Amino acid sequence: MIKTPVCEILGIEYPIFQGGMAWIADADLAAAVSNAGGLGIISAMNANGEWLRREIHKARSLTDKPFGVNIMLMSPHVEEVSQLVAEEKVAVVVTGAGNPSKYMKDWIKAGIKVIPVVPSTGIAKLVARNGAVAVIAEGGESGGHIGEITTMALVPQVCDAVDIPVLAAGGIADGRGVAAAFMLGAVGVQLGTRFLVAKECNVHQNYKHKILKAKDIDTMTTGKRLGHPVRTLKTPFARTFLKMEYNSEVSNEELEKFGAGSLYAAAILGDDKKGSFMSGQIAAMVKKEQTAAEIIQEIFTEAEEVIRGGTKWVK
Repeated sequence: MIKTPVCEILGIEYPIFQGGMAWIADADLAAAVSNAGGLGIISAMNANGEWLRREIHKARSLTDKPFGVNIMLMSPHVEEVSQLVAEEKVAVVVTGAGNPSKYMKDWIKAGIKVIPVVPSTGIAKLVARNGAVAVIAEGGESGGHIGEITTMALVPQVCDAVDIPVLAAGGIADGRGVAAAFMLGAVGVQLGTRFLVAKECNVHQNYKHKILKAKDIDTMTTGKRLGHPVRTLKTPFARTFLKMEYNSEVSNEELEKFGAGSLYAAAILGDDKKGSFMSGQIAAMVKKEQTAAEIIQEIFTEAEEVIRGGTKWVK
């Protein structure tokens, strides 16, 4: 079985995190992933502290294994939820969409292991200095909010830049991706799109169907004009958003208003026309619904086979 330093740091069986996907990564999915030996993560998204506290308590009723909370630093409730996770002393906090340095001292004081998602070596160095136990280097192949640098280019640079463990995210769907991440210097991976079709994932069935039917060219990026690009499946909403984005007569405020609530429409309502179905570029590699345990076991069985057999290509 593959064991890496991140397993020892967090007390998990497999070096794999489930991505903190807004409106998707709830207590049910997080507990299932943690029970399967990975690190399940609840997304705090734009929710308030009361909602997050309920999800944390629910997850604790479903698993005795470590799990984390993803805090989106752009959330209007970031101050509240940042204090709440310290009060609840969750095992891990993963952060995204900003610099978490302001909150890290309090989290670390509460015994929380802080693992930020980073889009660059600069941010990686900053959070490492401030006490992060690891970082997640996420490339632009990911679904949802993305940076400019690809996983292949970003991961080794972050590994060279910091002395703490690095996990790879973006464009990873199977054991080949895990093995490749290890070769780049990572000690673990974070997956989002693959877990969208986990049987324990409560996302709308329309969302799962779109992932399972996706082809390799079926994602696109919108929102660059607003400064926070997002990768989604190609849908009527995404195509309309892109047209509006490149229309100089449409203001940024109008564009933001058009996009408001679109992820909820996709994840909760399954709305084919108004929903933003965020997805990574590897959607076409996701072929079937499985339990979280089946996903993790399959991925690491494949990874071990790839690693053992890799030398046959090198003479």
